[in-house]
Amino acid sequence: MPELPEVETTKASLLPLLGQQVTAVTVHQASLRWAVPDDLNLLIGKTLTDLQRRSKYIIADFSGQKMLWHLGMSGSFRICKANSELRKHDHVIFHFGDGEDDLQLRYHDPRRFGCLLWLDEQHQKKLIDTLGPEPLSDDFNADYLIEKLKNKNTAIKVALMDNHIVVGVGNIYATESLFKVGIHPARPAKSLTKKEIIALVAEVKLILQQAIQLGGSTLRDFVNAVGENGYFQQTLLAYGRAGEMCVNCETTLENIKLGQRASVFCPECQPIKVKKR
Repeated sequence: MPELPEVETTKASLLPLLGQQVTAVTVHQASLRWAVPDDLNLLIGKTLTDLQRRSKYIIADFSGQKMLWHLGMSGSFRICKANSELRKHDHVIFHFGDGEDDLQLRYHDPRRFGCLLWLDEQHQKKLIDTLGPEPLSDDFNADYLIEKLKNKNTAIKVALMDNHIVVGVGNIYATESLFKVGIHPARPAKSLTKKEIIALVAEVKLILQQAIQLGGSTLRDFVNAVGENGYFQQTLLAYGRAGEMCVNCETTLENIKLGQRASVFCPECQPIKVKKR
């Protein structure tokens, strides 16, 4: 599933479309996570004026008419020429111009868990206003996280992936961050010391920044809107490496399920028992 770095990378790859005017919208498959609005023709004649990211959402502004885009499990956007071959799971097409050499933005989603919605008051309140702070913002800091975790018995890995606490830190980057700072993913969140939380916040920020610089992680079929793969997966030390040796101590990495997600860890470098303070 595309996480924050993949969404940020996708947003950046869409920037060449800024200033382009929509001439048509074609919907081949409206049944995504939520039904694609049946009035996308309202975009015709409007110009793509801004692109922002909030959590794992891309907010596209068409001359004041805003849309909320989410890639779901397998979604991706592709900028291509109008005469490019249509792929099986190209569900929605935004046309910019009407000639063969003009550009199209195609939304591709084999599993159809993504969404393209109007950013109206209802969706703003339900999907955006309840989100926690951005992990790369100053609002996500050690003092904030200490306050959020102080009464939480839930596993720290689960807490770190809770969008009400902090947005966009998905399975890959939570796993890597916890490995780097030596915290077991199943540790009760409230058991973390101030020193550990300071280190964890710093590591989350660093790993996400590195992942964005490397174009995100291409584990299956993720590409940005111009067809480029991400390369952060080449640096992974824990995620997806269960059964392999730890790069630090050569102990065999193990895997547990937390929140229905695989959580790889080193039993030696990330002990579950908390030392007495």
